[in-house]
Amino acid sequence: MKKILALAVSGIVLFTACTELNKALSQAGAMSGAGSGALTAAEIVQGLKEALNQGTNKGVAKASATDGFFKNPLIFIPFPPAAQKVKNFCLNLGLKGQVDKFELTLNRAAEDAAKEAGPIFLNAIKTMTVQDGLGILRGADTSATNYLRTKCTADMITKFKPKVQAATQKVELTKHWTPLASAYNKIPTNQPVNPDLDQYVTDKGIDGVFKLVGQEEKNIRTNPAARGTQILQKVFGSKENPHNK
Repeated sequence: MKKILALAVSGIVLFTACTELNKALSQAGAMSGAGSGALTAAEIVQGLKEALNQGTNKGVAKASATDGFFKNPLIFIPFPPAAQKVKNFCLNLGLKGQVDKFELTLNRAAEDAAKEAGPIFLNAIKTMTVQDGLGILRGADTSATNYLRTKCTADMITKFKPKVQAATQKVELTKHWTPLASAYNKIPTNQPVNPDLDQYVTDKGIDGVFKLVGQEEKNIRTNPAARGTQILQKVFGSKENPHNK
């Protein structure tokens, strides 16, 4: 009786899995239409994985390069909003050079930590399913990047924070922050300020990497010249790509 029950359960599981796969394949076929040029579900997933690999590799390389954050207005990390009063106070005292050095070290720490993103992205890309792929291809111009945000943010925080802490020590972030904060906090009428700089750099660093990956994804979707392989040309040149409609 137990064997019969086990076989029955296995059969139901297998039937359900096959039904879901057939449904996904049917959706892909319906989207692409009849003909030899129609996209298969496997091609959609392959093309999206290749696009994500290309986008994340380029995005991480840009973010982790020297001045990747510091000289890119899109992802430059400014003075922490919680300490904006400190910045204004120090600028009024003529301490612009010290303020600039502090902002430089914030960005250097993020550039160093950004190197951790590559393996996390790779693992998430490997686990993409057919259903994921169909939804991403039909989505907005940063749908794949948004998919990675959902899959990777928690792991990135875990990996980034220790790297940021090491990087802030390496670039002597505290050395540049302490004199500014001390000057501000010495004024009796000022409420003492001491933001969590490691958490701030971690959050801004992760956000910056995703912004660059999103740029790369949008470029692949909208710019035929950015599709350097046949599978990218086929998937993103198809009518399923919203930009081709």
